[in-house]
Amino acid sequence: MFSPQAQREISYGFPSLIAQWKNTIITTTSTTKATHNTRNSWKTPCLNVKFQDLYDFAVEGNIDDVNVLNEVGERVRQQAKEWWALEASKGANWYLQPQISSNGEGISVASLKLSVLTNTISLRKLIRKGIPPTLRPKVWLSVSGAAKKRSTVPESYYEDLILATHGKVTPSTRQIDHDLPRTFPTHPWLDTPEGQATLRRVLVGYSFRDSEVGYCQGLNYVAALLLLVMKTEEDAFWMLAVLLENVLVNDCYTDNLSGCHVEQRVFKDLLVKKCPRIAAHLEAMGFDVSLVVTEWFLCLFSKCLPSETTMRVWDVLFNEGAKVLFQVALAIFKMKEEELLTAHQIGDAINILQTASHHLYDPDELLTVCFDKIGSLTTNAITKQRKKQEPTVLAELDQRLRRLNSVKLNDEQ
Repeated sequence: MFSPQAQREISYGFPSLIAQWKNTIITTTSTTKATHNTRNSWKTPCLNVKFQDLYDFAVEGNIDDVNVLNEVGERVRQQAKEWWALEASKGANWYLQPQISSNGEGISVASLKLSVLTNTISLRKLIRKGIPPTLRPKVWLSVSGAAKKRSTVPESYYEDLILATHGKVTPSTRQIDHDLPRTFPTHPWLDTPEGQATLRRVLVGYSFRDSEVGYCQGLNYVAALLLLVMKTEEDAFWMLAVLLENVLVNDCYTDNLSGCHVEQRVFKDLLVKKCPRIAAHLEAMGFDVSLVVTEWFLCLFSKCLPSETTMRVWDVLFNEGAKVLFQVALAIFKMKEEELLTAHQIGDAINILQTASHHLYDPDELLTVCFDKIGSLTTNAITKQRKKQEPTVLAELDQRLRRLNSVKLNDEQ
C-alpha cells in the first residue's frame, strides 16, 4: 500500500532544467560510404549512434539525427528565454488570465478586454513555437482546463479515489496489468516497479472515475508520457481526465471505439480535400489509411513520434483542441507525398509513413507543414464532419454487433 504523500510526487531521475540533449556516441559502426577520386578510393564511416533524448528515451540514429536534436535543444533554450522575458514584463503566470478558448468559435471579441485578446493571440503563437519543458506542467494545466476541472472537487479527490479502488479487480484492471510491462519497456523509469505502480494508479483511478470508458489500450502510452511531463501523478491524472472528457471527441475510448471510427472517416474526407493526389493514389492501391492513423489517434502520436515532437504536438492539442490531430496526421502524409506516390504495395506505404514519423526529430519542421501547408481547420468544420459521419458509423457498428450475436447464437445451438 502506498502512502498518500509519497504517491503524489514523481521522484524518478529526470532533468528538471531546460532541455539538454545527451548525445553520447555508443557505436560508430555499421555502414561505410565509398568516395572515389582519379587515383584511389577510400571509405568514410557512417556513424551509428545511440543517445538519450530529453525525456530519457533511448534513441538510435545517425549523426544527422544527433545534429537535429542539438539544434532543437538550442531552439528550446531560446524559446525559454522568450517565455521568461514575458513573465518578467507581464507578470508571473500572465497566461493564466481569462482568455478566448481556441476550442470554440463565435466568441464575441468585442466583449473581451483588449489585453486579454492580446494575451490570447500571443499565447497561441508562443505555444505553437513550443512550451519550455519546465513550464509545460503549469501551462498545460491552465490552457487545457485541467486545473479548473480539479478545482470543482475536494482536494483529497484523487487520494480518496485511489484508496477506494485499491485491491479491486475489474476487466479494466486486468487489462491494465497486462499492458503495464509493454508500455515503453526500455524507459529507465517507466520500466521500474515504481514507474509501473505510478502508471497503474493513474489508469486504474481513471477507469473507476469513468466506468463507461474504463480502460482502452493506447491510454497506457498517453498516461505514461503525461507522467514524464507533469510534476505529480495527480496532475497527470487530471490531464488525462480533461483530455478524455473535454479535449477529445466523445466515445473515442469506449468499448466499440465509435468515436475513433468517426475520426477515421473524417480524416479520410480531409485527406481527399487537402492531399487529393495522395488520396487518389492510395485508394487505387487499396490502402486504408486507418491502418496507420488508428494508432496515431488512439495514442495521440506517442508511439510513433519522437518524445519532444510528441510534446510539441500536445502543446498545441491542449490549447487548440482535437482538430490538431487531423492537421498533424495530414502533415505527415504531405511531407512524404512524393514517396507515397511511387509506392505500389500497401506494405511499402505503411513503411514510408512509419519510418517518416519515427524520424521526425525536428518538431518545427512538422508543425510548419501542419499550419502553413495544410492550412487551417476550424473546430466547427470538424464538428460538422463528425455529425455527418456518425450515423453511418453507428449503423455499421450495430450491424456488426448483430452479426456477432447471430454467430454466437448459432454456435450455442
